[in-house]
Amino acid sequence: MLGDYRITGRRASEIAAEIERGVSGGQLAPGTALPPLRDLATELGVNPNTVAAAYRLLRDRGVIETAGRRGSRIRPRPAHTPRDRIRLPVPAHARDLSEGNPDPALLPDLTPALAEAAEAARRHPVRYGDPAADPGLLALAGAGFAADGLPSGPIAVASGSLDTIERILATRLRPGDAVAVEDPGWASLLDLLPALGLRTLPVLLDDAGPLPGSLAEALDGGARAVVVTSRAQNPTGAAVTAERAAELRAVLAAHPEVLLIEDDHGHGIVDLPYHPLAGAGSRHWAVVRSAAKGYGPDLRLSVAVGDEDTVGRVLGRQRLGAGWVSHLLQDTVAALWRADAAPAERVGAAYRVRREALIGELAARGVAAHGASGLNIWVPVPDESVVLAGLVQRGWVAAPGARYRLQSPPGVRITVAQLDPADAGRLAEDLASVLGGRDGIAGTGADGTASRLI
Repeated sequence: MLGDYRITGRRASEIAAEIERGVSGGQLAPGTALPPLRDLATELGVNPNTVAAAYRLLRDRGVIETAGRRGSRIRPRPAHTPRDRIRLPVPAHARDLSEGNPDPALLPDLTPALAEAAEAARRHPVRYGDPAADPGLLALAGAGFAADGLPSGPIAVASGSLDTIERILATRLRPGDAVAVEDPGWASLLDLLPALGLRTLPVLLDDAGPLPGSLAEALDGGARAVVVTSRAQNPTGAAVTAERAAELRAVLAAHPEVLLIEDDHGHGIVDLPYHPLAGAGSRHWAVVRSAAKGYGPDLRLSVAVGDEDTVGRVLGRQRLGAGWVSHLLQDTVAALWRADAAPAERVGAAYRVRREALIGELAARGVAAHGASGLNIWVPVPDESVVLAGLVQRGWVAAPGARYRLQSPPGVRITVAQLDPADAGRLAEDLASVLGGRDGIAGTGADGTASRLI
């Protein structure tokens, strides 16, 4: 189990520090199983609660992960090493299609909205003790949630989707709890969960969203929460359809105590309808929407509606820390929402043209690809490193699928946000060449069409 490495210590902090030294020094490799806490307690001559406290410290720091009856193991990577560090350098001759950023040309001019926010701040400067959220922003957000058929509930304003999700998880779960997540899924979320001491249970998906059977397996396996991406799923572009939403609601109805988080970060850049899962019987739920994709990543603002207890906990904890999101940002986003009543139709249509151009060119060459919505497409491949190296040689840089995967097969993510449809054919030809031509390409069906299962 530990080889020649001996754990010492009498206090929880000493035991945890000794294990951390073994990890940092390389004596305890990733995946190394730690002794059952009672066995280690007997060996050290301490109370089992002391070892349990040491393991809890290590789990909270992201050093180890706990898998129920399978025990505790050294994590594959420190939780503070983000998955987006897994990337290729971009040579001078190459185009970078790996970043996942929106097209700056499709972002609105912020000048009028910022000026409106500045004028509001001049007339009514925000002071300590003022309401945390701008009433105008809350009204606009609430109207949008209601129009999409969501149950009524309080609304929280936070600094982006991930910030909101972190706050929700931190107030409702505790280290060691399991969270059902899409696989492949959002790299930042896959990093966040172990950093919070939470375990991941992968859920398979296809173009229509999470597979009901796979979600049911994760919930039956003890998941205390589930995070579902409604549209523009990163990295696959999946979007939950009306039929799939009905199936998922039926699964969730059998587990009413499971926390449901819907990440609708694609709101504003996707020309597909939103099909909510909230209201299926989940007692604790939240739907999160962000301004980052539609208005630029530097507009760090999100809104979330949910049940009173969940949102109340988030707001209470926020008051003790950050306090509130800048009203300059809140007023800016409110002004943008008022100025452009239908950005999704315009922006979503532009991204759809770029996705469909590349997916169509790949299909013509027998290469499977997925991308029902959003900024990216996902291409299943037999070997990520070979494909990525081959594309770099031909002048393209894609994102390695390892950033986004737990147990799912290899793939690469290509961001099409700034890909001119006229360039889709050349990229598709280069990718098909890397994969070996039109015959025997992994990931295609018997008839040469793309399989829906990702």
